[in-house]
Amino acid sequence: MQCERVAVECHSGYKANERPLAFTHQGRRHEVSEVVDRWYEGGLRGGDPQVDYFKVMTVEGSLFLLRYVSLFDAWSLCSF
Repeated sequence: MQCERVAVECHSGYKANERPLAFTHQGRRHEVSEVVDRWYEGGLRGGDPQVDYFKVMTVEGSLFLLRYVSLFDAWSLCSF
């Protein structure tokens, strides 16, 4: 899976960066209309950072996969 860093605007509720609201990719802002799916990996063992994945639909109707690595506080847009 190839990923590239993007800037993401998030809702922060009971935890920081709880879910994405919008992201900017190649100078264009995409507003998230729906989180279609969400899952995570890692974080259970001491050395594994938790990685959160969000399959999102934009208001334009396009699907994207966003990845958040909490260890680096970094968001990426990934191909799927």
